Order: sequence, then C-alpha cells, then structure tokens
Amino acid sequence: MDKTEPENEDQEKTVAAKTSIFQFPHLFLGSLAIFFCVAAEVMAGDIIGVYGRELSVDSFFLTYATAFTLSGMLLGYLTGMIAIPKYVSQQAALRICTITGMVFTIISVFTMGTASFIFVALLGISNSLLWAAIFPLGIKGLGRFTKTGSAIMIMGIAGGAIWPLVYGYIKDHLGVHFQYAFLFAMIPAYAYMLYFGIAGHKVGQKAN
Repeated sequence: MDKTEPENEDQEKTVAAKTSIFQFPHLFLGSLAIFFCVAAEVMAGDIIGVYGRELSVDSFFLTYATAFTLSGMLLGYLTGMIAIPKYVSQQAALRICTITGMVFTIISVFTMGTASFIFVALLGISNSLLWAAIFPLGIKGLGRFTKTGSAIMIMGIAGGAIWPLVYGYIKDHLGVHFQYAFLFAMIPAYAYMLYFGIAGHKVGQKAN
C-alpha cells in the first residue's frame, strides 16, 4: 500500500471534524501572503515609472518601464518551468524569490540612476513564482472547504490596490525620501511572504 494513503485518510478525518472555514488559520495567513504578493507585483510593475522619473533616468527606460519588469517576470516563469520540481521545490522557490526580492530592493534603494532602476525591474524575476507557490500552500488540506478557501485567497489581490497607496502616503505625507519609502513598503511584504513559506503555511495543520 502507498504510504501516502494513511496520511490522506488522516487528513480527510481531520477535515471532516472541522465545522468552519475559520478553523484553518493557515488559509487566512495565505490570503495575507497573496495580498503582499500582488502588492509587490504592482509596486514593481507600476511604481517603477514614477520611481524612474524620480531617478531622472533616460526617457527610453521610462517609456518601457513596465515592460522591463514584465520581461523579468517572463524570464522567471520560464526558469520555474524548467527548474520546478526537478531541481527545486515550490516552497524552496518561494524562499529564493522572497530573499532575492529583499536583496534587489535594498540594492535599488542604495544605488542611484539607471542601476537603481534596473534592480527595481529585476523584482519582476523575484515576483514571478510567488503566486504559484503561495496559493497551493494556502488551500492545502481544506477538503470540502477548498472552494470557499480559494475565494478567500483571491480576496488577497486587494493588495495591488492598497499597497501603492501606502507607499504614496509614506512618501508624500510622511516626507520620506522616495527610495526609503519604497524600502519601507517592499521589505515587510517580502519578509511576510518568506515567513509564510517557512512556517505560516503550517499553522493549525496537523503534523504528518
């Protein structure tokens, strides 16, 4: 008998004992991770134009600002298709992406001009595999609650609308330099996703 069968049976019994979607804390932690995932994607893809103007980069870079980030995401997708799961697991990819996201953000803040702009664009690579890694971890083990859980996860896309406003508030109303405002907006997002990939997705779940 496949050794996974007893594990599946135990999981089914555990889910059967649940009476509410609120008994799956990892789901809500996952929805928040999706919130920050989409927030990071929008910040890197849309704010890059504003960021580039503040850096006074060449008009060529400003014209194709979002295209640079999207090209990075495409490169990340292709790399993921080749590497996952043959060479690296999805959870490992999530950790790699969040760590590189923090590194690229820090470098972009402490450099100037075109170099800073390029590292913001490179965040497209870091962001490329986040959603695909976070979503299955968030709905793992939900059983008959999977449909409702998926809807809750999808609600996290609100981060793409809310987080740029947070960045704007930090920059414009708190008087923080635009690069430091970017740092304060991005590092917590990546740090939380890293936490979810390491430990958050296990909260409330029975250890196998």
